[in-house]
Amino acid sequence: MSAGAKSRPGRGVVGAHVKSDDPLKWAGDTGAEAVQFFLTDPQAWKAPEEHPQAQAIRASGLTVYIHAPYRINVATTNNRIRIPSRKLLAQHATGAKQIGAAAIIVHGGHLNDNDDPSVGVENWRKAMAYAENDGGFAVPVLLENTAGGTNAMARHFDRLARLWDAVGDFGLGFCLDTCHAHAGGEDLVGIVDRVQAITGRIDLLHANNSRDSFDSGADRHAPIESGEIDPALIVEVCRAAASDVIVETPGETQAADVAYLRKSI
Repeated sequence: MSAGAKSRPGRGVVGAHVKSDDPLKWAGDTGAEAVQFFLTDPQAWKAPEEHPQAQAIRASGLTVYIHAPYRINVATTNNRIRIPSRKLLAQHATGAKQIGAAAIIVHGGHLNDNDDPSVGVENWRKAMAYAENDGGFAVPVLLENTAGGTNAMARHFDRLARLWDAVGDFGLGFCLDTCHAHAGGEDLVGIVDRVQAITGRIDLLHANNSRDSFDSGADRHAPIESGEIDPALIVEVCRAAASDVIVETPGETQAADVAYLRKSI
């Protein structure tokens, strides 16, 4: 948390997904009490190197979250993606620990349209079991719900429930994304209760509006006050979750979005 910033009772800090080149500057520019960023190009299969600002980030007092690369898909039936995904997730978790991050966020992944969903569930279970046998991940791993895909592991909550039954006991955490839920076809009204009935927890909230309509499957974030979701509903979800909040909205609106949520929650 930045100097002088205080979270209100019943909520965590409010922050933003920022550029990785200078997260401390971006935090100052957006008024963020927390930052989230990638350690490498999110589309690359690359282990992170030590961040050049690692010492300053650790000393800053900011709450830090790391987002895992988009390439990671531990559910897939493709061995050439699944096995490297497990390794890459562990490498980025180690990189997250080196800068004092609270957790690393990873998408639930997906299968090919004709694959049996139970295979994806089992692949997730194996990934967590392998990691546990190796001493566990260096920081907590937060599974995030996703917006699209007809055979995704964490788009619809009935599928999420099947997955959580297999992996919840491994200490996995959960990150709820409001845009992803809306675009994925999950109603935001009462969503915190529905998620907690499945996972027992919400460790982080990605508060984003959506450029696209309900159940569109499109992962297109919009500023909090201009999108297809009523901003008051996003605030309601933030209040109910009572977790740290990260906005992943367009960079030019992040300062306004952070200020809006800090005032409203």
